[in-house]
Amino acid sequence: MREAIKEIAQTTLRKVVGQHTLDQILAETDKINLDVKQILDVQTDDWGVLVTLVELKDILLPDTMRRSMAKQAEAEREKRAKIIAAEGEYLAASALGEASDIMMVHPLALQLCNLQTLMEIGVDKNTTVVFPGPLMSTIQEMGAFMSRETAAQARMAQTANAGPQSEPSPGAT
Repeated sequence: MREAIKEIAQTTLRKVVGQHTLDQILAETDKINLDVKQILDVQTDDWGVLVTLVELKDILLPDTMRRSMAKQAEAEREKRAKIIAAEGEYLAASALGEASDIMMVHPLALQLCNLQTLMEIGVDKNTTVVFPGPLMSTIQEMGAFMSRETAAQARMAQTANAGPQSEPSPGAT
């Protein structure tokens, strides 16, 4: 009789579990235990057997399902890692944008950053560093300097060509 009840219980469990997803089985074992107990009570009542407790203790999963679950978990971890990396890139880009805005307002800040970078690189004394300078701004500054110098030379030449100004004689009318 025990074997018959055991076989009925296993068949009933397969039917009940077959109607649920794995997530439901793992999350709602108490409900499934109650469902199986009620079904067994109905089937064993004629024999005078009362089922007092049904408890799912160990759920064995086929290897294919285990591999599938492992792949799903790995894909979820990869998804989270990509989201975290993207959020980090966004924050870094935002910070760089703010820094560039500040450097546009304060051009010396860029020069200070360049000098700081040179200091960090120069810690190793056996290092040759080729560091690009701000070529376009240097050319513009050089052009402005040359314009000022040319204008100053022109004023000096005008002053030299004009010679000393003679004052009118007091008796001339």
